[in-house]
Amino acid sequence: MLHHLLPRLEDLHIVFNLFNYITVRSAGAMATSLVLTLLLGRRVIVGLKGRGIVDVPGRNGYGDGSRGGVKANMGGLLIVSVATLATLLWAELANSYTVIALVVMLWMGSLGFLDDYLKVVRRTPRGLVERYKWAGSIGLGLALGLFLVLGAPESAVGATTTNLPLFDEWQLVFTAPAYLLWVTVVINGATHSVNMTDGLDGLAPGLAAIATGTFGVFAYVIGRVDTSAYLGLFYLPGAGELAVFAAAITGAALGFLWFNAQPAQVIMGDTGSLALGGALGAMAVLLKAELLLFTVGGVFVAEAASVIIQREYFKYTKRRYGEGRRVFRCAPIHHHFQMAGWKDEQVVVRFWILGILCAMVGFATLKLR
Repeated sequence: MLHHLLPRLEDLHIVFNLFNYITVRSAGAMATSLVLTLLLGRRVIVGLKGRGIVDVPGRNGYGDGSRGGVKANMGGLLIVSVATLATLLWAELANSYTVIALVVMLWMGSLGFLDDYLKVVRRTPRGLVERYKWAGSIGLGLALGLFLVLGAPESAVGATTTNLPLFDEWQLVFTAPAYLLWVTVVINGATHSVNMTDGLDGLAPGLAAIATGTFGVFAYVIGRVDTSAYLGLFYLPGAGELAVFAAAITGAALGFLWFNAQPAQVIMGDTGSLALGGALGAMAVLLKAELLLFTVGGVFVAEAASVIIQREYFKYTKRRYGEGRRVFRCAPIHHHFQMAGWKDEQVVVRFWILGILCAMVGFATLKLR
């Protein structure tokens, strides 16, 4: 909104021209999200607890139930609302990248909200039926893939093409049906891996802030014709606006950590985790950097992989030996380290460090191209 209004006043003062720059608006979006989350956080927590929207200590893997008392649930509403407001305030609203990313985040956040509402408010143990949740996320992936195949946003790069990390002359080109499947897998993989990671206070929001901030930098680079050419990346006109979107999410996630740090006063619930995962997946797809998501989101990948390995190995050994066996003490893998004797704070901070290392590896791929 500010991008459309304030630059018109540059005749009054040159300072208004700053709102044309993505870097300035990204900083503004992050600051807005961070400050608003800090200011509204306490009121939101009180409001949620006052309505009985709480998480029982120790349920869903959040801590051991001995610290922090009852936690407000569905705190993801704060993240999604603030990030959306900051994006609308600072981003170019006519930009298709911004609109698509926002729609994906809000759609996945809505699925998570419905699941949380049924579990926490209506006290339905199963929440949203699993097949309906998957139908919503798979349908979104297919719709996004079809939209991109049809040529929106417009780009000189092939609609079904993606960038290969480390290689500046090689590309991965899909057929249209394969690309629909690819986008669906990426969106759902990102969404549900973040959801699996959200099992300890501060873990998922911190890792999401690192990953979205990293993709914000890539968005800025890919949206500039000079830096994208120099680094051997696709040039996607208009993609730089995703830096504003990423900054808004990063600020909201960091602000949420103020209240979600151990011992947490509030948790995101599926409302926040599905929205953050959807936003990450959408940015990766739109920037044609899906494979980079496996590097930058390495901790999320490890969390999801641990669940898959544990489940499949258990099924295999049960068929083979008559009893199910486990690779990890518990999955997702952060619970394995809990049971190995690590304190919750140690698991969270060490996983944050791994998340930062994954982001650095992602940046290193630019230098190696």
